[in-house]
Amino acid sequence: MIVTGTGTGVGKTVVTAALAAVAAAAGDRVVVLKPAQTGIEPGAPGDLADVTRLVGPSVVTRELARYPEPLAPATAARRSGLPPLRVAAVTDAVADIARDGADLLLVEGAGGLLVRINDDGETLADVAAALGAPVLVVASAGLGVLNTAALTAEALARRGLTCAGTVVGAYPDAPDLAERTNLADLPTVTGAPLLGVLPAGLGGADPERFLTASRCGLHPVLGGQWVPPLP
Repeated sequence: MIVTGTGTGVGKTVVTAALAAVAAAAGDRVVVLKPAQTGIEPGAPGDLADVTRLVGPSVVTRELARYPEPLAPATAARRSGLPPLRVAAVTDAVADIARDGADLLLVEGAGGLLVRINDDGETLADVAAALGAPVLVVASAGLGVLNTAALTAEALARRGLTCAGTVVGAYPDAPDLAERTNLADLPTVTGAPLLGVLPAGLGGADPERFLTASRCGLHPVLGGQWVPPLP
């Protein structure tokens, strides 16, 4: 499964870790692939370190490219002089992982669906198309998300890609009016089910609390127990 977002800072890594946690707890062998990590210096802990911290050592992680500046992968690669990421490199890595027999492979993108990974214009959408994989959209909670979620869903549909659903990556303890009503409106604007709502601040939890919250916040089709609110 591909994990993308309606933008940056929406909780993609936490959602990816939540999916990995519930699957690993069920006995699955889980691999998380991060094709491009930006904004992190070589040797420093990135998103995959957060996944390991939240899930535990049972999850296998793999990173393909890293660029130090916090920019789109194509821009960050160009400015750093490092080789850009290619869709072919991602598909090759996925093939290697498949040969090792993973039960669940999660591919976490950088930024949104159409952020360029190289100057030839390849994007995470091209990765999804090459893999024939469904795409889970991680959405922010507040005002403006209906537009960005609808645009992401439209971009997927125009490419013949499957939107598996939407998960809200960081839902506040005291939601405002937009945050409350967006839960009912997201399925309408995306044409895909709302498959979870994870609480804000979950990224700071210990693995035990993280697993409990992940189960409570993810829909049964993702291995959890969350029930969508009535419209």
